[in-house]
Parts: sequence; structure tokens; C-alpha cells
Amino acid sequence: MPQRFHGNRLRIGRYSQTGQVYLLTAVTHHRERIFDDWRIGRLLVQQLRQAELHGLAHSLAWVVMPDHFHWLLELGGCSLSSLMRRIKSCSAGDINARLHRSGRLWQKGYHDRALRREENLRLVARYLIANPIRAGLVTRVHDYPLWDAIWLADE
Repeated sequence: MPQRFHGNRLRIGRYSQTGQVYLLTAVTHHRERIFDDWRIGRLLVQQLRQAELHGLAHSLAWVVMPDHFHWLLELGGCSLSSLMRRIKSCSAGDINARLHRSGRLWQKGYHDRALRREENLRLVARYLIANPIRAGLVTRVHDYPLWDAIWLADE
């Protein structure tokens, strides 16, 4: 019998360290393409920026895809779990209110990967923001409205 995926297994061995660079990914409930409308995606982006303003994270790069987002960040004064709980909760509230709906917006859990200092963060950021091209949503990264990076993309 195949083993079923459980979101809580993502927490096993998770360790948060202030100043550590992480690549985080969160997926919408049932992979609903809620962010096909870029205006709804901007509500999530506002929450990423709020986290930065509050010193919870320093964003290096992010991209909001139709049914998930990737966020490359340096962790600030909180844990990964509290950061993601805040982002998912606040964005769900804003988005549900805008769409006059209720219920779950995000899948439980999230994926995280700690990056080593010797990894080329610019290359990771370029790969991340090229997701819309690989997904066939645009032909040039600059044509996609839901991404940002502290480095300008050279594509």
C-alpha cells in the first residue's frame, strides 16, 4: 500500500535560526488556482512585505504562482513556523474577504530548505523567479506581475 503524504511530517527535524537563509514554499488548498488573478496575488505580496516591515524576514526573492508561492528569505526575529502561520493566516483572511468566501485557503504545512552560505543565492533567486516561464505562463520573466528579487533578473 503506498504511503500517504502527511503535512505534519514536514515539521520533523525543522529548525529555525535567525539570520539563516531559507527557501519556503506553500501551496493552496486542493491546488486551487487562486492567484490566476494577479490582484489577489498582490494581497499575499502585501503580507510578505508586512513581515519584512516587522523584522520577521528579509526578502531576497519571491514568486507567486497560480496555486503556490516560493519565498527566498533571511529569517528575522521569529521562527519559521510562526512566520508561515502569520503569512498564511493573514493572507487567507484578506483574500477570503476580498473574494467574499470563507474556508481554507492553504494546504497544511509548508516546505522549507535551509541554504548554505556558500550557495549562490543569486542563482537560486533566478531559478525561483523563472518559474512562470517554465510553467508556460509567460515567455519573459518581466511579463509576469507577481515576482520580485533584490537583484534584477538578467533574463
